[in-house]
Amino acid sequence: MKLPVFAAPALAAALLVPVAAQAQDAAAGKAVFTQCTACHAYKPGAVGIAAPNLYGVVGRKAASTAFAYSAALKASKLTWDPATLNTFLKAPGKLVPGTRMVIAISNDTQRANLIAYLATLK
Repeated sequence: MKLPVFAAPALAAALLVPVAAQAQDAAAGKAVFTQCTACHAYKPGAVGIAAPNLYGVVGRKAASTAFAYSAALKASKLTWDPATLNTFLKAPGKLVPGTRMVIAISNDTQRANLIAYLATLK
């Protein structure tokens, strides 16, 4: 099958996007996020109960908001891009030994959807 010249770049770009990235569903992530709200706030200026506010978290430096972060997270020098969030949410203590974050999301799809939802909080 011969593709039109204009279709080839689009097809090539689509094939380069990881399958997990294509499967992200922010609406499904919002449902996963409900378990996070027991500790985290997510509206501008709100204070989390036992964890930092996640409004604007995607792209933000770790431990950069008004919250009493662990020494480990303060020293981590991480930026919460989607890849780092994915690693952290899968096993927080593995990425940042000494973090107070103890909840992990082992399901890859739920984690991807949650990160997609977090990206909407801005």
